[in-house]
Parts: sequence; C-alpha cells; structure tokens
Amino acid sequence: MTIFEKIVLGQIPSYKIAETSEFLAFLDAFPLREGHVLVIPKEPIDYIFDLPEKVYVDLNLFAKKVAHAMDLAIDCKRIGVAVIGLEVPHAHIHLVPLDNVGDINFTKPKLSIANERMIEIAESISAQFIKL
Repeated sequence: MTIFEKIVLGQIPSYKIAETSEFLAFLDAFPLREGHVLVIPKEPIDYIFDLPEKVYVDLNLFAKKVAHAMDLAIDCKRIGVAVIGLEVPHAHIHLVPLDNVGDINFTKPKLSIANERMIEIAESISAQFIKL
C-alpha cells in the first residue's frame, strides 16, 4: 500500500485542498514552494498513462480547477504542472506556484513549513476551490 493510498483512507493525515469520490488534492508534505499541491486519483494506479482514458481526462480537469483555486489564493505568476511519477508508485500531478522556471526544479532542497502555515495555505486554497 502506497503512502497516497494511506492518505486516501485517512490512515495518514494530510492538508486536504479538495476531494471528490474519485480524486484528492492535498498539499505536498515536502514542497518546492508554499502551496505545492499533489492531485491524485483515489484508484491506486502506478503510472499516469495507464489510467483509463476517462479517469485521465477527469483527473486533469480536477487538477485544472485546483490550479485555478491556487491562482486565486497564492501570490505567484503561474501554476506550474509536472508529472514525474518516480517518487510514489501512484499516479499524481504536481501543481507548483511559480515566479520563475527554477521554482519547479525537483533537485533543489524541499521546504520545511510549520504546521500552522500549512493549515492556513490549505484552507485558503480550499476556500477558493469551493467558490469555483
């Protein structure tokens, strides 16, 4: 069982942004930038290109709505998107607030953000998501 499956089942806490019966968006515990979000299908499929076509399309539409909420909640130039697929064997999309291309460099050290700030960020994005 992957860490994402445990998050979906509530066995590991997360900073949830949005959730449907099929998808979940939550803050990355090891972010590149404040507001770095992971968007996953709840179905535990390892490789994003192995997702059934409808799930793949719907996942991207869900991620698009999350990105729009992030745009409203976070002061940045854009929301970057990346699919790496090597860190956790569960399909996922990274949504990263960007001010420059270096902000989405996965080789740089990850941030350590206080719990209170993570809660504040998650609540801010979630509030915008609900309005969309």
